[in-house]
Amino acid sequence: MSDAHLFAIGVVLAWLAGIRVYLTVFGVGLAGALGWLDLPQALQATESPWVIGVSGALAATEFFADKIPGVDSGWDLLHTLLRVPVGAFLAAATLSPDGQLGAGALATGAGVALGSHLLKAGSRVLLNTSPEPVTNWTASVGEDVAVIGTLALVFAHPWLALTIVGVITLMVAMLLWWIWRLLFRRAPKPSVA
Repeated sequence: MSDAHLFAIGVVLAWLAGIRVYLTVFGVGLAGALGWLDLPQALQATESPWVIGVSGALAATEFFADKIPGVDSGWDLLHTLLRVPVGAFLAAATLSPDGQLGAGALATGAGVALGSHLLKAGSRVLLNTSPEPVTNWTASVGEDVAVIGTLALVFAHPWLALTIVGVITLMVAMLLWWIWRLLFRRAPKPSVA
């Protein structure tokens, strides 16, 4: 696999970590442990039964916590401290043929993970203003499906996965901007006659 392909995979893994960190680590580790992927040396730590077990249990916990309005925002706030460094690690580890993590790849991964995390957390804050739970559940299940689907796609077709991630990011950012403007539009000033 070329460095360009590995770069695309690293960016997508960092993006996924910003959305569902435990599910991403679990998926990468499980795929490596089952022999579906030949992981780079630095990512082989995710193949550990302990890493797979703990990340799987935490992914299951996150699955339920993310469906409860209010709890999901608290969960997101708490996990800001985890999603960004894990995204940085996943991106840098993907690009590391010898196990050494490069500063540029770490910074890129951290930036991508932070960006996707902020879009996710921001959308949840806006969704939680709605009194009904259906929009929150729909968004959460959509995130679960997006992460699982993109994980399945990224190693076979990294450029397609990167394109999809880019389109999703752009669409969510535009939707959040539109909703923000709709909710917080300033009332027109009365004219002085």
